Amino acid sequence: MSNQHQLCLNSGAKEGVCLTAIRYLKGDATDPQEAAAKPKIIVHVCNDLGKWGRGFVLALSKRWPAPERSYREAYASNSPPALGSVQFVPVETFVEVANLIGQRGIARRGQKTPPIRYDAVRTGLAAVAHRAMETGSSVHMPRIGCGLAGGRWDRIEPLIADTLLAAGVPVTVYDF
Repeated sequence: MSNQHQLCLNSGAKEGVCLTAIRYLKGDATDPQEAAAKPKIIVHVCNDLGKWGRGFVLALSKRWPAPERSYREAYASNSPPALGSVQFVPVETFVEVANLIGQRGIARRGQKTPPIRYDAVRTGLAAVAHRAMETGSSVHMPRIGCGLAGGRWDRIEPLIADTLLAAGVPVTVYDF
């Protein structure tokens, strides 16, 4: 079942400019609903601590070991990825996973500020848009940043519009 919403920008473009819609589907973001021979990027949000083990990453690890391995290796190095950076990890011939570092730490009991960092998500999505334009990829994701990172979709969706949609990149968001 597909549901499309057309987004109109209020910042970063002329007021009221409408872009290609995000396509919303019920399904699994690790199984992009796109032609098999077309390049696809699966985006998800990671923390900046090197911690991998809860949320959407479990589905990724079950399907492909490479994104987790790359993430853990990067955080074991002397120069771990910074907020806003993205690791692009090839997992199949036409599929790569984007580990977007978009949350500061992890949620803790009693913590008032959620770990999501919207500026970092915007920076990372801009890098994904650039990569998607270079490779002719479509972008697929769950509702990034809205699970364990504590973000709000009404703040994430405009970031997608300002980066990916503004670049003409097709985006599909999956609700499991």
